[in-house]
Amino acid sequence: MKGVHFLISTLAILASATFLVTASDPSPLQDFCVALNDIKSAGGYFGANAVFVNGKFCKDPKLVNANDFFFSGLQNPRNTQNPVGSNVTTVNVDQIAGLNTLGISLTRIDFAPNGLNPH
Repeated sequence: MKGVHFLISTLAILASATFLVTASDPSPLQDFCVALNDIKSAGGYFGANAVFVNGKFCKDPKLVNANDFFFSGLQNPRNTQNPVGSNVTTVNVDQIAGLNTLGISLTRIDFAPNGLNPH
């Protein structure tokens, strides 16, 4: 009987311990940081309030527009007339400035018949 009480109490402790353990990604410090390639284009935003995140300066949030989150080109097939018969189109913060701090990148791979991925 002692063993049964020990087993039940051990299971109860393990069950309650699972509720105490949580894991998650840390919250971002801000909602978004639209990257700037040229800090001179930021106007008067830089100075004491300059924000530098992921190796890029952030655009003034008041100047952010929809084009900062847009890339036209992934819907278009690329030329696969090359020795490997494939073409890779990558999209990251350099093409879509709004991706900075979001942890997102995109890739489109076009294959010709019998094309290869050399990577």
